[in-house]
Amino acid sequence: MKRKGAFLLLMMTMMFLLTSCWSKKELTDLAIVAAMGLDKTKDGRYHITLQIINPGNVAGGMQGGGGGTQSPPVTIYSAAGDNIVEASRRASSKISRRLYYAHTNLVVVGEKLASEEGVNVLMDAFDRDPEFRATSSLVIANHSTAADLVKTLTPVDKIPANKVLKTLEFTERKWGENVKTSLQEVMKSLESPGRGTVVSGFRLIGNPQQAQKLDNLQESAPAATLRASGIAVLKQGKLVDWLYGKPARGTVWILNKIQGTDININWEGKKEAIAYQTVRQKTSVSAQVKNGQPHISVHTRVEGDISEMEVPVDITNPKVITKIEQSVRKEIEKELKTAIDRAKKNKTDIFGFGEVVHRSRPNQFKKLKPEWNDVYFPKLNVDITVEAYVRRSGLRNKS
Repeated sequence: MKRKGAFLLLMMTMMFLLTSCWSKKELTDLAIVAAMGLDKTKDGRYHITLQIINPGNVAGGMQGGGGGTQSPPVTIYSAAGDNIVEASRRASSKISRRLYYAHTNLVVVGEKLASEEGVNVLMDAFDRDPEFRATSSLVIANHSTAADLVKTLTPVDKIPANKVLKTLEFTERKWGENVKTSLQEVMKSLESPGRGTVVSGFRLIGNPQQAQKLDNLQESAPAATLRASGIAVLKQGKLVDWLYGKPARGTVWILNKIQGTDININWEGKKEAIAYQTVRQKTSVSAQVKNGQPHISVHTRVEGDISEMEVPVDITNPKVITKIEQSVRKEIEKELKTAIDRAKKNKTDIFGFGEVVHRSRPNQFKKLKPEWNDVYFPKLNVDITVEAYVRRSGLRNKS
């Protein structure tokens, strides 16, 4: 009897301890937010634009209605408030479901908000919310508002937020003039001593009104679309400059985030005659302090293949290969120097050189930290060393 009583008591205790679904969330009660756009209104309030997924339309494509109409895969809601939390709460008055931010993978900040107020004030709300992902990507609307980007419907990728994320991922991997940055990385850079921040930009090409219409998706060449556009430079959280082309790629080189790109070099009077495709690259940064002045050394090692030649070149000759490697080396050095000169002009250490000095000479960096960006970084001595090697020439030797 004692054994049965103990077993019964155990079972009753487990019934209370193992109760489930106390915090259940029914899918039919959730409005899943895929992307959030943040702008500033004329009266100084925060304007949020929410891209909410229509599950039925995403699962089965854009379904035809009873009258032959179509519905988009996402629905846009917006609201304004004195802070982000208030704006989000106000948006709930327009939606019949609970806003669910656990799947929000993209945050877009309008250019005006980023340049006038900065992203610092936005980070607190995201960091405190246990539901919001710190791994969500952050982009700056380039010459546009965040609302225009979030409202744009995109072909191929049904959910526009996914189009932005995948574009950043593949352009970083294949070209190297953009970089995918998470909220967590932005927060770390804002807290790091004397460091600036880089965030990719996205631009709306075409008419913003046309971009919101389903008619835009029914054309083989959409009249309005989204594209990655430049790298935003943030100083103390505020937008101070845009980088394009070689300064942008040089920045990504130094940050050691290039996964693949093409270097075009001149040959015997013909410009950009040979295309060099990188396969592996590694960039390391070291620091020394001499006579109270910091010195930075940047070392880049690149291995790649010859992917195209527009002139006849005898690449079976080792001397020719050596000459090609020297040309690639000079081109990369030029891009790195251009990126560093641009950062010095902006007085913004976006490369984390200050962190390197802090790690190697923490006591000495304490004296430099207050004026690092404005005084010491613009005068910083940076030595650049590049090693470039040709490993393969593709499926043929002769052009």
